[in-house]
Amino acid sequence: MSLRPLSRRAYRHLSQRTFSSSTRALLADHVRIIEVGPRDGLQNEKTSIPVETKVELVRRLAKTGLQTIEAGSFSHPKWVPQMAASDRVLSSTLSDPPASPHPITYQWLLPNSRGLDNFLKVMDTASSGEDGFPTPPPSPQHESEPAPTTSTSDADRMDATSQAPASNSRNGHNHEVSIFLAATESFSKKNTNCTIQESLDRFAPLMAESRRRGFPVRAYISVALGCPFEGPDTDPHRVADLAVKLLEMGADEISVADTTGMGTAPATKQLLRTLKEAGVRNDDLAMHFHDTFGQALVNTMVSLDHGIRAFDSAVGGLGGCPYSPGATGNVATEDLVYTLHSLGAKTGVDLDEVSRIGGWITGEIGKGNGSSAGTATLSRLRREAGET
Repeated sequence: MSLRPLSRRAYRHLSQRTFSSSTRALLADHVRIIEVGPRDGLQNEKTSIPVETKVELVRRLAKTGLQTIEAGSFSHPKWVPQMAASDRVLSSTLSDPPASPHPITYQWLLPNSRGLDNFLKVMDTASSGEDGFPTPPPSPQHESEPAPTTSTSDADRMDATSQAPASNSRNGHNHEVSIFLAATESFSKKNTNCTIQESLDRFAPLMAESRRRGFPVRAYISVALGCPFEGPDTDPHRVADLAVKLLEMGADEISVADTTGMGTAPATKQLLRTLKEAGVRNDDLAMHFHDTFGQALVNTMVSLDHGIRAFDSAVGGLGGCPYSPGATGNVATEDLVYTLHSLGAKTGVDLDEVSRIGGWITGEIGKGNGSSAGTATLSRLRREAGET
């Protein structure tokens, strides 16, 4: 598969981005952690989780120094039951913002234009309540309407991505939307019942409308380092080509996801090299590692050496994927923070506090704590408190 460099239009768009969580005059030793526990960490749980627990998880995480929290998903409850109350979680963050040492960027996964419609309804209702005047209703592309094809002109796409977006700030905090695509056709058809190209076509209007309404877009590329149906050798050129297309469509950040946890150090290095050769910059990327084979921190080290400074993680090592049998949780936030701090990197995250939260949430949902650093930190905290 041949790779094309980013077009001038894409570079022009990227230079004008307003992605709130990537106003990155970051020092070389600073690493941004994106906490995905409330969404990716909980979505695969089998037992029902009260909405109060989800809200409390977000509220506790907001106090730890995290800057970005993926708080929910506007998926259909038939397919992702644990995300059924994400509208209430969003309403809570808007009406009663969690206390935090600095503004938080909240991310919300949207599977389709209907999810965007529901997300915007909550946002518009909250905005109407703030100023006493109703906000004009949203007008996203609905699923029943034909999706744009690849024949859409460059001028049309340039117009969609170059508009100056409105502010996405609410009560001092920012909100962003996320979408997800797969790097293999088998996983795409199994997970979303469509081809990769059909996914791109479906998300084009959602991305354009999100940006028009002032909400930056984050795009996940799933199974980037291994697929449960096609094996561990996902073509890195396909991942890179997909990343380029998403950036040209207006994505503000690409989260490259090792959904299965099959990724190895050599494969991660090759993928990052291929992305760089395709013109994808390090600050366009976040890495999303699962720890199925115990390689998440190894792959993190490879990514750090390559210059990546943004990583997804889930408190307590929560997570999994309903369409990836055997895949275990995300790299634990506690393990990631401990490792980064040991290297002298700054995250702004309080290890003791996230360890307490990891112990609390895994206890609430009846699951073992998947973080070695979190478990050890909790033991230390109990000793220091004089507990046995």
